Amino acid sequence: MSALHAERGSGAVAELVYRARAVLALFWSDGYGRFGLCVLCVFAAVAVLCPWIATHDPWVNNTRPDGTLARLNGPSAAHLLGTTYYGQDVFSQLVLATPQTLLVGVVTAILVGFIGTNVGLISGYFGGVVDDVLMRITDFFYAIPFLPFMMVVVSFFGTSVAVVVGSMSLVFWRTAARVVRSQVLTVKQRPYVLAARASGAGHARIIYRHILPNVLPLSFLYLLFGAAWGVLTESSLSFIGLGDPNRLSWGLMLNQAFATGSIRYAWWWVVPPGAALTVFMVSLYLLGRAFEEQSSPRLRQQ
Repeated sequence: MSALHAERGSGAVAELVYRARAVLALFWSDGYGRFGLCVLCVFAAVAVLCPWIATHDPWVNNTRPDGTLARLNGPSAAHLLGTTYYGQDVFSQLVLATPQTLLVGVVTAILVGFIGTNVGLISGYFGGVVDDVLMRITDFFYAIPFLPFMMVVVSFFGTSVAVVVGSMSLVFWRTAARVVRSQVLTVKQRPYVLAARASGAGHARIIYRHILPNVLPLSFLYLLFGAAWGVLTESSLSFIGLGDPNRLSWGLMLNQAFATGSIRYAWWWVVPPGAALTVFMVSLYLLGRAFEEQSSPRLRQQ
């Protein structure tokens, strides 16, 4: 029995690896997708190597040779992207904020994809009362005003990354659930699903063995969207002061530039995090565009 379980486990891992390679090949076959993938790889490399890339401690208030605070110094050999109002090195802050951004994006994407896909699968497969209850819950989350909701959550539970990511995931899964459900309503009527049901296969096996592989492209597409929503929302929350002030992020850098009034003239403090955020979002959009185009026969024909 243990050998049988081991064989099934190895088969599942092999199938997962095969699908991952197929997705990478799909991205690489599209020019836009290839560009987006390369950009994301650069961000990932910066996130991994940031302790060695950063030239200064991002929290240290640097001084000039005469002992005065190096406040709002422009780019120079000593500070590649200049300094902040507090004399902190902008380049080091930008680099060391990258892991935070990728962490928020990846975790939000996983949670949004997991919750949305499972709600859509269960709702579309069972229908009836189950479908009505899950869709009314989805409608309830659509009705939640996000910003007031985040203010309440932060007031009660603090501004930690876990709280912010959990709150975003609790709201953002709704669109993925609706789209996956609509696909499941079609897939569950296909002959192979009906044959599996007639042969006595259980609900879990039918859902996750026969239906899930056919909705995975949609799930992966909304996983990419979840990463984009998570990064943009976390940066927006940090910009308005609802993020964790003890963790570097691109939104926090923009918040400090705005709070000190430097956003109007210290371009070296504002442009780098804004540009990094824009490029990161564009790369995710290009990946989503490539994936949607390559996985949809109608879009390929167009």
